[in-house]
Amino acid sequence: AASRKAFYAGNLTWGSTGLMFAISNALALGLGAYLFLRGSVTIGTVYLILQYSNALQRPLEQLAHELQDLQSAAASIHRIEQLFAIQPTVQEIAHPRDLPAGPLSVTFASVTFGYVPDEPVLRDVSFCLEPGQVMGLLGRTGSGKTTITRLLFRFHDPNLGTVCLGEEDLRQVRLGDVRQGVGMVTQEVQLFQASVRDNLTFFDSAIPDADIIEALHILGLDQWYASLPRGLDTRLAAGGRGLSAGEAQLLAFTRVFLKNPGLVILDEASSRLDPVTEQLIERAIDRLLYNRTAIIVAHRLATVQRADDILILENGRVMEYGPRVLLAADAGSRFAHLLRTGLEEVLA
Repeated sequence: AASRKAFYAGNLTWGSTGLMFAISNALALGLGAYLFLRGSVTIGTVYLILQYSNALQRPLEQLAHELQDLQSAAASIHRIEQLFAIQPTVQEIAHPRDLPAGPLSVTFASVTFGYVPDEPVLRDVSFCLEPGQVMGLLGRTGSGKTTITRLLFRFHDPNLGTVCLGEEDLRQVRLGDVRQGVGMVTQEVQLFQASVRDNLTFFDSAIPDADIIEALHILGLDQWYASLPRGLDTRLAAGGRGLSAGEAQLLAFTRVFLKNPGLVILDEASSRLDPVTEQLIERAIDRLLYNRTAIIVAHRLATVQRADDILILENGRVMEYGPRVLLAADAGSRFAHLLRTGLEEVLA
């Protein structure tokens, strides 16, 4: 509503300015013609009157532009105020518990959840992932994979059932611990127009440079870091312009590595990479997941092979869940069918 008001007000200002110019030019021309016909002024004076009248046009147009920008800014400020006024639906209890350190177990116990009442996205979902284990999460678009990750960050609470990390009900845990204890690497890597240091630490000055450099070394970014003209002070372009897809992905891994979460959620990129970069990514994933629990939203066979357990979702329900080795050996299982058919084609 505020943006529409600003749009209409800007158009009104611009239209009023144009009308004023037209009237002033007509008046100047009429007055000049009248005075010239009476012999009070020469034709040169009439020309000057018109020129002076037209000379006012540019500054008045600039003023109209400034007023339009001011109205747009006021509408933006109003939207920001509305955003700050929103109260989160998820609240922390009076005396929350701390999340355990180290690899975290993950438990969904009969979880049902929907963003809209009576339209569940997840239906009676149950599974238990042991600390330090890796689970491959498979399913078509819209099957509920993203919703599971949002519940693990406690962006929402389930309508029914319980979500636990480290055997603690998330509703009883300190929100800061949940956000710190869960790290996620998404397909789209968001980079800021800021230094390498700020991009990797999210502007957290408490993380020492030595830890950042060590993380870059562990995850295989030594050569890239050595090529930076100003080291960690080198500025990156917004959106990661100038970086390859592999470099951007490795920087996302470094962010999560520095966070040192007990649970890593990896939404695997579906884009193809060259073989050398692919090997770097695979080694980085191994190092990132070492001694951590992990959930991988997998699209490729190579990634599925590192999973201990497999969970297949369909229309918000668990179609199949169990150890990867046993499911792969069962010719009648849904997972074995996916392996025969090809993950990319079936899960697209």
